[in-house]
Amino acid sequence: MIRIQNIYYMLSYAFQVLNEDGYKQVATEEFENAAELCAAILIKGVSSQLKRGLGKEYIVQTEELSSLRGKIDISASVKEQTMLRKRLVCNYDEFSVNSYMNRIIRTTMDTLVRSNISKDRKKQLRKLLIYFAEVEPLNRESINWKLQFNKNNQTYQMLISICYLILKGLLQTTSDGSTKLMDFLDE
Repeated sequence: MIRIQNIYYMLSYAFQVLNEDGYKQVATEEFENAAELCAAILIKGVSSQLKRGLGKEYIVQTEELSSLRGKIDISASVKEQTMLRKRLVCNYDEFSVNSYMNRIIRTTMDTLVRSNISKDRKKQLRKLLIYFAEVEPLNRESINWKLQFNKNNQTYQMLISICYLILKGLLQTTSDGSTKLMDFLDE
């Protein structure tokens, strides 16, 4: 059985993003469970990403408007008879932080806030969730993990991997409400 402390060393090696500034003398910390460890790594990574800025992308919005914006969706306008109300259905792009990767991170942080981790970590997560106020959470079971990383979003690679580990590993028990991790985290 691999000890929980070894998971951190494995993640540090696999995702060299954690050692961006080179090697330093660091203090050690005890963790009650692997969820606590993953929460600490996620908090550190999200804090670092917030300093760089949250990634934004263009998201197509469809809305019934009284003035023209973007492209007119003629078929939807005719179908909904919006012209009788002097309105048009328009499709336009909006540059937003509500990107898919940010939504995955938001969903993961929401899950961790409801899990069995220390109150201090929950407090840290709630402080970070303020920056994700405009980001909508996703349904945990329908997340598409096949994401493309490029120069613009490569800093998200480690964060998304941690989110995958947390969301695929955390299982809610029905008996006592505590959080358990699947075998691949304990092995």
